[in-house]
Amino acid sequence: MKKIYISKDADVRLTDYLTAQGYALEYIHSEGVVDEAIANHPDVFLCKMGIEENAPIFFAEKSDLGRDYPAEAAFNAACTGKFFIHNLSCTNQRLLQAAKNMDMELIDVRQGYTKCSVVIVDEHSIITYDEGIVRACSKYPDLNVLKVSPGFVKLDGYDTGFIGGTSGRVGDEIIFHGDLFVHPDFQRIVSFIEKRGLTCRWFSDFKLTDIGSIL
Repeated sequence: MKKIYISKDADVRLTDYLTAQGYALEYIHSEGVVDEAIANHPDVFLCKMGIEENAPIFFAEKSDLGRDYPAEAAFNAACTGKFFIHNLSCTNQRLLQAAKNMDMELIDVRQGYTKCSVVIVDEHSIITYDEGIVRACSKYPDLNVLKVSPGFVKLDGYDTGFIGGTSGRVGDEIIFHGDLFVHPDFQRIVSFIEKRGLTCRWFSDFKLTDIGSIL
C-alpha cells in the first residue's frame, strides 16, 4: 500500500480523504527534538527527493537536528526531482551528498525552511511567497516559479505559517490542508496548477494550516 507521511495534527477531513484514496498514513510525532511548533512536521524529519510516489526518502536521525535554527532545518529542502532547493550551508551533509549522487541541480537560497516555503507542483514548477527563493530559482529557465502573497496560513506559536507546509502532491492532485479559497492568490494558484495537467484540492471547513507538508 502507498504511504504518506503526515503530522499527527492533520485535520481528520484531510486524513479521511487520503485513506479513502488508498493511502496508508504514517503519523509524525516528536517531543524535545525541535521547536514545539514544528515538532510533528514531516518536512523537518524527512526529505522526499522528488514528486514521484516512489521517490527516495531520506530520514533524519535525532543527532542530525537541533532545537534551534538552522539545525532544525537541516532536512527541510524542497526537491522537485530535477532541482534541490535549500540553504546549502545548513543542509545535512548526508542529504546533500545524496542530491549530488542523484545529479540534482543544486539551488542555494537564504531560506533554511525551504520546503515549508515551497509548494512543489511538478519537476519544473513551484509556488512560493519567499522573495529570495523567487530570485534564486528565476535564474533557471526551465524552472517555473509562481510568486504569491506571504501569510494567510495558520501555525500555532507563530504569527504565520508557510504555504508550502500546508501542501503536498498526491498522485495528480496538489492538496492543501485547509481553505485555500481565502488566500488572495487563490485563482492564480489554481490556474498555475491546472495548466500543468493537475487538479487542486482544499478543505473549506477550516483555516489553511501549516502541518509540515504532506509527504
